[in-house]
Amino acid sequence: MTQIDGTRALVVGATGALGTLIAERLAERGARLALQGRDASRLAESPGAVETIAIDLTDETAPEEIVERAREALGGLDLIVLAAGVVGFDTAEETGPQDLETLFTVNALAPMRIISASVPALRGSAADGRGPVVLALTGIVAELPTAGLASYSASKAALAAYLTAAGRELRRTGIRLLDAHPGHIETGLADRPLFGVAPRFPQGHDPAAVADRLVRAIEDDETSLPPAAFSGT
Repeated sequence: MTQIDGTRALVVGATGALGTLIAERLAERGARLALQGRDASRLAESPGAVETIAIDLTDETAPEEIVERAREALGGLDLIVLAAGVVGFDTAEETGPQDLETLFTVNALAPMRIISASVPALRGSAADGRGPVVLALTGIVAELPTAGLASYSASKAALAAYLTAAGRELRRTGIRLLDAHPGHIETGLADRPLFGVAPRFPQGHDPAAVADRLVRAIEDDETSLPPAAFSGT
């Protein structure tokens, strides 16, 4: 059982609907938080934040700067939540080069670089017996690529593959990687696509219930959250 009280946690995407809820749940349990997002004013309103990092994930040095600032402010890292993401809707023929690059930067490359940069701090956490965890949300499209979401599905699947392989490497040092594959969540993200128009989705998961499930998975030492893990949320 992982104790969140006193955990040094970095939440990436803390100004998004789901990231905000996760940060709130962690703060309620006594975590010390470093929060990343693009909106400095919204970050300033977040409860329990020791450090706020207003930086765009597409900035060239953002991943490494985020990790370094969080590590310095918190005195180490025990938990990283990767909750940032962008979505776009179009066919394979229509996907623009810049749109594709942005999708992969935010959804795959930046999270990979954050994990890589955080390994030394997480290894130190493991050596101290603190049970470090990285939680990422790749979603159901990582295992069920969807027509009209080819580029988005591919960006999420790339991160999921990375998490699987990296998780096998890092578990030997006591670092746990947790990949979550919820279906559509009612966060409003689909209404703010990077490009295109969202299809009509069925009613999605309740964000608050998903946040509760994710935090419970951290506490219960889970290593995988398939879509079925979110049934009823």
